[in-house]
Amino acid sequence: MSENRGLIFAYELDGHGGGRALDMDGVRAWRPGAGPLWVHLDYTGEDAVDWLDNHSGLDPLMVQALTAVETRPRSLVHRDGLLGILRGVNLNPGADPEDMVSIRFWLDADRIITLRHRRIMAIDDLRQAVAAGEGPARPGEFLSELADRLVGRVATVISELDDTTDELESEVVADQTTALRQNIADVRRVAIALRRYLAPQRDVMARLHTEKVDWLDETERLRLREVADRTTRFVEDLDAIRERASVTQEELNGRIAERMNRTMYILSIVAGIFLPLGLLTGLLGINVGGIPGTDNPWAFSIFCVLLVALAAVQVWVFRRKHWM
Repeated sequence: MSENRGLIFAYELDGHGGGRALDMDGVRAWRPGAGPLWVHLDYTGEDAVDWLDNHSGLDPLMVQALTAVETRPRSLVHRDGLLGILRGVNLNPGADPEDMVSIRFWLDADRIITLRHRRIMAIDDLRQAVAAGEGPARPGEFLSELADRLVGRVATVISELDDTTDELESEVVADQTTALRQNIADVRRVAIALRRYLAPQRDVMARLHTEKVDWLDETERLRLREVADRTTRFVEDLDAIRERASVTQEELNGRIAERMNRTMYILSIVAGIFLPLGLLTGLLGINVGGIPGTDNPWAFSIFCVLLVALAAVQVWVFRRKHWM
């Protein structure tokens, strides 16, 4: 079955970490008691929509929530099942990690239904683990594994962002170039974009381990609580990165302004020295009668010496007044 029809893959789990691959006909023929079903769908595909509407047995409101175009992280217990929407960093080729991809899922005692439109690396990891016989054996284990893998990839991105911030802080002290402004702005943009989804996802993770569903055992709840703690820590790290980037930006602006002020001060000193000299040369350069020294062959040399002496006096006065 091609991916654009909706079904990406499906497994009938054997309860020991492995599973038997199914096509869409196999998914439709599956019945509870045959082993937990994991079906992974592209929610924009025709077969996915048809199965969700007509064969999944899900409440229409749950189907609507799972296939919504715009989503934010959330969780909801409905009857004996759990609806969840989480976000993972976008590690697809050519994509920006902060453009986080949504993964939607419905879990109950017998089924795992996951939906996405763009590829999720954490789901690929779990698929490979099932194919190798080392995957989750039950829905509760699947949820804890998925949450852990999503957060693990976020950790990598935030660590790289933190390293970039450290480098920018060092470059501001050493280099102070205006080109750093764009790099600092990029760090702040990425941190803001990541926090936009991680902040509500932190709340979702904090609720998952307390949801009242029978198929989550104590070990899985403890693992979900650990994931929630890590997510909270990452949100705090993003806040710290934003603050550090803001401080770095202010430091850069201050240093650039200081350097510009120093340059303008030097130009002002030079202009102050040459202003009276220019006035004198301008007066003697007008082409009218009565200019003194026109008949004296030493007049130009004497005038140059006077200009140098005047400049020296100005420099002495500026130094006395601590202007230079």
